[in-house]
Amino acid sequence: MNDHLRTALALAESGIPVLPLREGKLPFGNCRSCARCACGGRPNMKTPGPCQCPAVCHGWAAATTDPTVITSRAWTPTWRQAVAVAYHPGGAGLTVVDLDSPDAVMWARESLPPTRVVPTARGEHWIYLGVMPSANGVQPGVDIKSIMAYARWLGPGTGIMTDLPSAVRALAEREETTPAPGSAHRSSPERAAWDVAVATGCRHTETYVRTGLEKGLALVRARTESGAASQAFGVASFLAAQHRRCPGPCGLAALGQQIVDAAVSVGVPEPYAQRAVARGLGTEPGSAA
Repeated sequence: MNDHLRTALALAESGIPVLPLREGKLPFGNCRSCARCACGGRPNMKTPGPCQCPAVCHGWAAATTDPTVITSRAWTPTWRQAVAVAYHPGGAGLTVVDLDSPDAVMWARESLPPTRVVPTARGEHWIYLGVMPSANGVQPGVDIKSIMAYARWLGPGTGIMTDLPSAVRALAEREETTPAPGSAHRSSPERAAWDVAVATGCRHTETYVRTGLEKGLALVRARTESGAASQAFGVASFLAAQHRRCPGPCGLAALGQQIVDAAVSVGVPEPYAQRAVARGLGTEPGSAA
């Protein structure tokens, strides 16, 4: 058992999902089987947890706390080749503000509430309690790693970890909410709810759809602000999977909007909720529907 594997098992025991990183500090590539299949929402890496195959596939989504997977015969060769250990911040209920330069560190010290700090080769990781959508380049040299991202494990750091502040959420909000010229913002209450009339190509009954939706909305509403966006992503992913074999349309946009509204009702900023749900449904620009 090498040092990277020992570190991974210790982190997993504490509830932090882990995965090995290869040379270049990148995840191991998908196996041939996974390159040809969806694996429950992947290979677009929308669904965390064990893959249908036993290998270390799908980047951050492969991260796990299961020691039997981490020490499995399929994972053993990757630990021999690993150069570092990574973890899934969102899966551990965390957000990492990755500060990649001295200037970025100085900006954070002037702009963000103090929290636990982990030194990196070029800057620092500031770690907060709570999750949010990940975003790159929110400031020069600043990335946010939480949902659907991995971060390299560089040690526990120092300082008291504090709750994810609105100042960090606002960084991604500015990236996501710039309106198109001449566009008008519409508030959630004006949008139409899902109705069977917009699901003319759905193979499910109206009762089935509404029951599943209401269960999902209840899960989102039961969360606090820090967890509702992640829960909204999970609910949207689950609903999208249920309708994957329908000829369509199934009215997923209307279903998604109701999930957004539920997240907003417990304090999630609407742009974050929209992005989380769009990722879950596979409708974010650049993702597969």
